[in-house]
Amino acid sequence: MNIRTGICAIAVALATSACATWDGMSAREKSAVIGAGVGGVAGAVITDGGVLGTVGGAAIGGVIGDQVGKNRRR
Repeated sequence: MNIRTGICAIAVALATSACATWDGMSAREKSAVIGAGVGGVAGAVITDGGVLGTVGGAAIGGVIGDQVGKNRRR
């Protein structure tokens, strides 16, 4: 893992941990945030820290997380 990948992973982790309203979020919103975080890290790893891969992975992960959390309850 190079420096760019590590920085992207840390940025995604900080962004998801900065959700101060986590307790007020629905299960669907929480799933979307988690999916975006996991997707962003996966995209960064796959593209060796590429910005487009990180952002694309976060977007795809967020959509998948949203759909997974659609039928979940708090």
